[in-house]
Amino acid sequence: MSTTKHETSERRPQSKDAVRAFNKHILNPLMMLVAGRKYWYAGVIHHTGRRSGRAYATPVVADRVEGGFIVPLPYGTGVDWLRNVQAAGAATLQVRGERYEVIKPEIIDAAAAFPRVPAQHARVWRRMGIEHYVELTINT
Repeated sequence: MSTTKHETSERRPQSKDAVRAFNKHILNPLMMLVAGRKYWYAGVIHHTGRRSGRAYATPVVADRVEGGFIVPLPYGTGVDWLRNVQAAGAATLQVRGERYEVIKPEIIDAAAAFPRVPAQHARVWRRMGIEHYVELTINT
């Protein structure tokens, strides 16, 4: 049976959704056991639900840059945690055992992010095809 271009493109989003569901229900709860700790690479973003008002915590990768952080968005700009942070205009980011109040979430592209993050991260994110990032400013 041959695979047409149309059939392949339909499978791609389903596989990405499957990975996203696995991460949300399996990997993220495990990651939360160590995320944000001093010697762990992943941080935690604490945010408030834009409709529910509930407190949430989501593991993220956050690179420290001058004045704030850059966070890759492997699932795009429509993820709930980002929409919550955008609606509130602020969140708390816990990275390497430190907590930061962050404000002004701004979506940026790879061209703006890559020169400001470690080269090895830029290489990995480029290979992963991550196109969008959010820049968060530390509230001083």
